[in-house]
Amino acid sequence: MGKLRQYVPVGRRDERVPSEAGPKGRRGSAGRRVLSMLNPRSVAGQVFLLQLVVVLLLIVTAVVALVIQDRNSAIQEAGDRSLVAAESFAKAPGTAEAMQSDDPTAALQPHAEAVREKTGVDYVVALSPYGFRWTHPDPDQIGEHVSASYGEALEGEPHQTTFDSSLGKAVDSTVAVFDEEGTAVGLVTVGVTVDKVTSVVQHQLPVLFAAGGVALLLAAGGSALVSGRLRRQTRGLLPVEMTRMYEHHDAVLHAVREGVIITDGDGRLLLVNDEARRLLALPPKAEGKPVTALGLSPALSGLLESARAVTDKVFLAGDLLLAVSLRPVGPKGGVVATLRDTTELRALAGRAEVAGGRLRLLYEASTRIGTTLDMKRTAEELTEVAVPHFADFATVELVEPVLLGDEPTGARTEMRRVAAAGIREEAPLNPVGTPLRYVSDNPVSVGMTTGRPVLVPHLAMAEGWRAQDPEQTRKVIDYGIHSMISVPLRARGQLLGVVEFWRSEQDPFEPDDLSPAEELATRAAVCIDNARRYTREHTTAVTLQRSLLPRTFPELSALEVGHRYLPAQAGVGGDWYDVIPLPGARVALVVGDVVGHGLHAAATMGRLRTAVHNFASLDLSPDELLAHLDDVITRIDQDAAAEGNTETVTGATCLYAVYDPVSGRCVLARAGHPGPALVSPDGSVTFPDIPVAPPLGVGGGLPVETAELRLAADSRLVLYTDGLVEARGRDIDIGLGMLREALLRTDGASPDGTCRAVLDAMLRDGSTDDIALLVARTRLLDPDRVAEWEVPDDPAAVSRIRAEATGRLESWGLGEAAFTTELILSELVTNAIRYGASPISLRLLRDGDSLICEVGDGTSTSPHLRRAASTDEGGRGLFLVAQLSRRWGTRYTDRGKIIWAEQALDAGAAGDLGGLLMADL
Repeated sequence: MGKLRQYVPVGRRDERVPSEAGPKGRRGSAGRRVLSMLNPRSVAGQVFLLQLVVVLLLIVTAVVALVIQDRNSAIQEAGDRSLVAAESFAKAPGTAEAMQSDDPTAALQPHAEAVREKTGVDYVVALSPYGFRWTHPDPDQIGEHVSASYGEALEGEPHQTTFDSSLGKAVDSTVAVFDEEGTAVGLVTVGVTVDKVTSVVQHQLPVLFAAGGVALLLAAGGSALVSGRLRRQTRGLLPVEMTRMYEHHDAVLHAVREGVIITDGDGRLLLVNDEARRLLALPPKAEGKPVTALGLSPALSGLLESARAVTDKVFLAGDLLLAVSLRPVGPKGGVVATLRDTTELRALAGRAEVAGGRLRLLYEASTRIGTTLDMKRTAEELTEVAVPHFADFATVELVEPVLLGDEPTGARTEMRRVAAAGIREEAPLNPVGTPLRYVSDNPVSVGMTTGRPVLVPHLAMAEGWRAQDPEQTRKVIDYGIHSMISVPLRARGQLLGVVEFWRSEQDPFEPDDLSPAEELATRAAVCIDNARRYTREHTTAVTLQRSLLPRTFPELSALEVGHRYLPAQAGVGGDWYDVIPLPGARVALVVGDVVGHGLHAAATMGRLRTAVHNFASLDLSPDELLAHLDDVITRIDQDAAAEGNTETVTGATCLYAVYDPVSGRCVLARAGHPGPALVSPDGSVTFPDIPVAPPLGVGGGLPVETAELRLAADSRLVLYTDGLVEARGRDIDIGLGMLREALLRTDGASPDGTCRAVLDAMLRDGSTDDIALLVARTRLLDPDRVAEWEVPDDPAAVSRIRAEATGRLESWGLGEAAFTTELILSELVTNAIRYGASPISLRLLRDGDSLICEVGDGTSTSPHLRRAASTDEGGRGLFLVAQLSRRWGTRYTDRGKIIWAEQALDAGAAGDLGGLLMADL
């Protein structure tokens, strides 16, 4: 047998084959390594040759680039030098004057030659504006005409040209010379050859060649290092060993449960393992084919061709969900892709995602549903939460009694749609406000009857639902709405309404969707029931409040009145107002405010209004009335404390004014209440200074002071509560300024128009407090309708006074009432003279359909009406006055009292006078 050649790893050759001994052997080994590196078939030789070629190319390229750059730089430098020389010579002192002299050549030739020699340019030539030379390095050329065009230079712009001369490429720069008036008087042209400025290439070439030699040496050394490192990395493996290693790698590649695909830069399949074949259903001979020809999905094929890095991107391959990761490799744009089957994991993740979405939906419902105590708004919040996370459309209907705040009795099933929301607005569902009554076979009715949610997965197949309104339901189905869940809204065992969830874009509802739908409805039902109960209490409080406030006011000759009351958004409060007629054609105006909201505040307000009426009937002055009202508040709190009720009056304010149309006098007092605004007849607005006392109930017996105003006719007195001028985040001074501006814009408006304008200007953003507003326009009683007499303290004067009063009645056209009036004033004047004290006065007032007789005296003793016995000689005077008058009474003044009697002037007022005189008095 011949010798068997054995392949030994390079790194182990010393152990298996005896090495050559001595220096000669080592020199031979080194020589073979050098020859191996120079061999173009070896990796080291190829690397060496490649680096050598690259270095040579770099050196040649650098030399060419340097020459070209030097040439371009020389041209640029020549142009700059010629332009600087031309502009310097043109702008030199005396150049323009020399060109305008009789002999420009004599003046300019020496200077031009001096500049040429000093600057190193080739020529400096001065030209006339018409192109004739004045100077030139060659005197024979002076006076010759230059055919070149210098129009651009004559316009003030330097002109440069590059041309080939006998000395090589040159650059010429031409500039114009201007006189003081800006007229071009000549030209200066300077030329420089490029060879004069060309510079550095000759000096840099040796350095460049030296650098190239160094680069060649470094390339050779680098090749040696690369060759040695390559041998170390392969560890001297033989071909058999390399084959065995490949087989091991191939076995591992096909054994892993993860698909592997390798493609080249052209998108062709280079390698695929068995798992990838199974996952992608690839044909047996798929290697070498383009990925687009493997029957893959367009998305996956496009990803493999794109060669961009992705991680766990999910694709659908048949019934499998594959997570694909892609990494580009290799210098030619190849990629390595790995594929994992995530179908089961995806299903689990999908169910977890659905469960998480439902939890988020319920959490959002708990925070967003029931933010207000308004039923309609709560229903709207339910639809807003459901769309689009749970349904594409949602509608809510409530039972009619529930909308009114009443208890749902179950006797009435009429409903009204109060809320609707959807991903689009043009859905053919019944709009908000539509009354609905469902037939018995409708799934909605079934759900209301059973109290359980009803699922309709396919509306097109729901006969009971379609029977409700065939035309309407056909439009709904044609629109694309295909599935519905109806859930009754129940609270405390009572049916409040129903909510429907609809789907058009999402998948049809499934039984698993019933639970979250019912949870949403349950949460909303509790909130709607709370809002219903609040609505009922609010309606009750508003009804009580409205019933306690005056609805209409009598016709008054003293005032024209406009009024408004606005309850707060949070509920009714204790704001109130009133207009109370007083004797003598006077009128009392009152505005008050009980702190707080709800039934307690409204009830307290009613008690205060009743107390004010009682005190006003006593004709008390404003300060006395507020003092008595302070006692009433104190007693209310004491009674509440005695009964163990902790809900006391935390504060109350009041402003009380009495206006007399005879004199225009208005007396006001206030306890903790904002002062009034006064609009004069000319339209100006003021806020009179009214002394303020502590609020009612906290005054502690402190005195109340009054203020007196004289109001002209057509003045407007504006009384209001603090809710008009005070607001959260707004100072009261700002509110008063806004009120002033609003009143300034109501010049000439009626009291009712003034109320409307003020509220429109002050409440653009709504109010958190209730508001009472009272506007009174003043009138003055005609002086011709008032008659006054000073009565002497003498019974004999009664007849004269009676006669004068009768004459005044005749002038008023009230002769029919003269007899009754004579009886009344005779009794009152006689009693004043007999029991009173001076001064005594009589005043007759004609006020509309009334005639008022007032007798005043200087004592404070009040007469009392009594029934006289048959044997009494007196005591029948006041009884007679009471029978002949519509009403009568006594009011006290600072200087005594006034007894007044008011007669009705309508027909038949004195018809029973004969019977009265015949009666047993």
